[in-house]
Amino acid sequence: MSEQGRPGIGKARTAEFIGSWRAALRIARREARRARGRTALVLSMIILPVLALTFVAVSVDMSRLTADERLDRQLAAADAELRSVSRASPITQSGNGDHWNVTVENDDETTEVPRPRSTQEIAALLPEGSHVLPVVRWLPITTWDDDQDRMHELSASVVDLTDPLGRGLAHIHAGRAPVGADEIAVNPAARRKLGVALGDQVNASNGRKSWTVVGVIEAPDQLSPAAILHPAGVPAGAMEIDSVFLVDLPGPLTTELFRHLNDHGVVVTTRTPAPPTEYDAAWRGGIGAREEVSLGVLIGGLGLLEVVLLVGPAFAVGVRRRRRELALVAVAGGDAAHLRRVVLADGVVLGTVGALIGIALGIGLAVAGRPLMEEFVFQHRFGGYRFWPTALVVIGLVAVLAGVLAALTPAWMAARQDVVAGLANRRTPPVHSRRWLVVGLLLAAGGAAVAALGAVVSSDSVTLAGLLVGELGLVFATPTLVGLVSRAGRFLPLVPRMALRDASRNRSSAAPAISAVMAAVAGSVAVGLLLASEQARDEQRFRPSLPDRSVLVWVEGAPGEHAPPTLAEITEPAREHLKARNIAPLMSTDCLLESDCLVTATLPPERACPWRSDQTLSEAEQLRARADTRCQGRPDDYFGLTFRVVVDDGSALPILTGAGPDQVAAATAVLRAGGAVLTDPRYVVDGRVELQVLRHLDEDRQEKVRTLEVPGHALHHDLDSKWLLLSQAAADRLGLVTRHTGWAIDSDSVADQEQQIRFNTAIRSLGPLGVQISDSHYRGGTLGGLLLLAGVSAVVTVGATASATGLAAAEGRADLSTLAAVGASPGVRRLLSLCQAGVIAVLGSALGIVAGLGAAMIILLSTNQRYVDTWPIEPPYPVIVPWITLGALVAVPLVAMVGAALFTRSRLPVERRMD
Repeated sequence: MSEQGRPGIGKARTAEFIGSWRAALRIARREARRARGRTALVLSMIILPVLALTFVAVSVDMSRLTADERLDRQLAAADAELRSVSRASPITQSGNGDHWNVTVENDDETTEVPRPRSTQEIAALLPEGSHVLPVVRWLPITTWDDDQDRMHELSASVVDLTDPLGRGLAHIHAGRAPVGADEIAVNPAARRKLGVALGDQVNASNGRKSWTVVGVIEAPDQLSPAAILHPAGVPAGAMEIDSVFLVDLPGPLTTELFRHLNDHGVVVTTRTPAPPTEYDAAWRGGIGAREEVSLGVLIGGLGLLEVVLLVGPAFAVGVRRRRRELALVAVAGGDAAHLRRVVLADGVVLGTVGALIGIALGIGLAVAGRPLMEEFVFQHRFGGYRFWPTALVVIGLVAVLAGVLAALTPAWMAARQDVVAGLANRRTPPVHSRRWLVVGLLLAAGGAAVAALGAVVSSDSVTLAGLLVGELGLVFATPTLVGLVSRAGRFLPLVPRMALRDASRNRSSAAPAISAVMAAVAGSVAVGLLLASEQARDEQRFRPSLPDRSVLVWVEGAPGEHAPPTLAEITEPAREHLKARNIAPLMSTDCLLESDCLVTATLPPERACPWRSDQTLSEAEQLRARADTRCQGRPDDYFGLTFRVVVDDGSALPILTGAGPDQVAAATAVLRAGGAVLTDPRYVVDGRVELQVLRHLDEDRQEKVRTLEVPGHALHHDLDSKWLLLSQAAADRLGLVTRHTGWAIDSDSVADQEQQIRFNTAIRSLGPLGVQISDSHYRGGTLGGLLLLAGVSAVVTVGATASATGLAAAEGRADLSTLAAVGASPGVRRLLSLCQAGVIAVLGSALGIVAGLGAAMIILLSTNQRYVDTWPIEPPYPVIVPWITLGALVAVPLVAMVGAALFTRSRLPVERRMD
């Protein structure tokens, strides 16, 4: 009997389960239609994040090019793209040519900087009959606008678009491609930026080159302001970056040719899959990808928690307003499971509807806003219309999950309500357990420990996981904290006492709203403190390249190609626009016999740090380096910075180094005695310094040509540049040629941007000149970030406060009727709304500020602990309170309270009470 009955019992239970859920979903659909205001509130909170996530997901999916799309843009009509990355060593590359390694056959870890290969050299590596087209994809150029008296920086591509291999690289909107040295084509963004049309002139900022605009051409991978130049139109002295070669082969790209090119240091990109290499297997490790996925999941979890906390109060109020209906379900035979399903069905219905609407709106917005996203965000044309179905399904499921989680606590409370009290539509006193407080405190402490561990091991995902766990702990502890705060109501006037009593009685709706405000404020305060501390640390590490009020002007181009302006020519614009006080000649040096040499000073071995900062050191070696007095300098001192060498008699010395009068006098005396002055005291021993001339043999080797010991003087300064000032006698003894290359100017004050523009305009006619102006003040960019964080927290705070206050007002209509019946004035309702909003906003903001400061302090202290035993010595992160963010967040609760009072109707309703 039992064997035969089990299938029937299972089917009956399945049918009962499905039937109860079907009934619950019908009840939820009916309730959504009846309570339209609450339904609209919940849907809006679900739709908005779903819409935003869908918009981002669809836009990202459309922006990611497939392998075929990327190769079509990269190769156009060519068979392959070649990139020379090494001359002396073979390379191993990934199959698609995006990544490569240079095979070094010795233990020397220096990075090779190869001389670029010419088109003829590339053609010599290919089969006979191959056609090669050189392409420079990114060339920085600077233009000058005479109308606006300002410079514009552009990124230019250098290619002959009339060549058959180059015709598919860009789309011509108007005009034609440049075919000569004096022609240029611009893309639409550059045309708007420069304000030019076909036939207009574009001038280089140095005045040495001008082009005529002959076309408006767009490369699909570069929608930011850019230009296209013919190879003959590249300005002299321009630095070519990312030079590649498109090739048309007479036959297929064979494995032998592929290996041949790799052996000669050439990376190959082709439509034909390249032979698999060991590099491909190594590249699939994906540690960085796993970290990104972990961060994405955790950030999504924080967003999900925020949505649940914002939606939760609406479900809690809905359950209390349906007390009688739920009690009738219990009387009709429904058990606790049926009651939970009725409430959970609200979350399923609203989560599903919100997901469908949000996804539909997000897709439509992404498609409609595609041109704007292409041009102003991603700055390249998308490959096609793709909608990333997997991401949309996940977003939809997360939205439904958010609705279910938001209804979970109200469903649990509904299953425990007193049926008799529910039939009478009476409130049942809430029962709160202290175990939730214990659980919350344990989670908060555990989250803090995990966040500290993440900071120590330098894992952002572990740190964020700790913050998420700590935030959950605070959420669990919030209801108990609300009850404790409500006890202070006995000492307050009537209306504030009522607001605290309502918050305590309706913790299921007040606590999530307070937690939502707390979470947003805590995140903003924590990130704001970290940003402020990072800016303070960067400011502490910052060193200007020139002293305050100093300006350098030098001749650009090859040595001897152009003469610098005369003293009379530079004096007038310098005094008019920079308020110049002193002007001194800037003299540089060249080697007489060697074509490529370096003038420097010799660091005594007993003063040199025995460890290299660019190599991995063990913990014991780092501790020894920290204790070594020779290794106490800044990290930049150990990366081999070279000296900036000038010849001077003492006139330019104070302008270049910022030395005081006493130091200038001592240094000038040394220069007149035939010595040298340095800005690094380690090089001077007993008043002497050894100078040396080095000749470059190849990329990695140097040969000492001459050495000379002369009187030396060290200046103490805190500049980023290391100066070596030679006397004329020392330069002659080293066999150096002295050239006048520019002027050093000491101005009366720091030149602002307008003065710099006017000065650059005035000296343009004097030739191709470069200008360097002192940047003595650190310019950080965290103010905008701090204000943005405060704005996001303000929106969440005001939104959570408004929704919770509105729900509390709807729930407390009976209490308001009682107040009206006993003669309370209409202003009491406004004051009550103000106090109810204050409880949520003030308590949530206060908790958030404390939690945010605590989390940031844990991260900073743990991060600083890492620097205690490491070398080179890094300054710790200071604790800087983000007063801008805190000031805004302190004012937000007041705004929320005033808004709640202004938008509340003052007329008190008179209703009949049943309890």
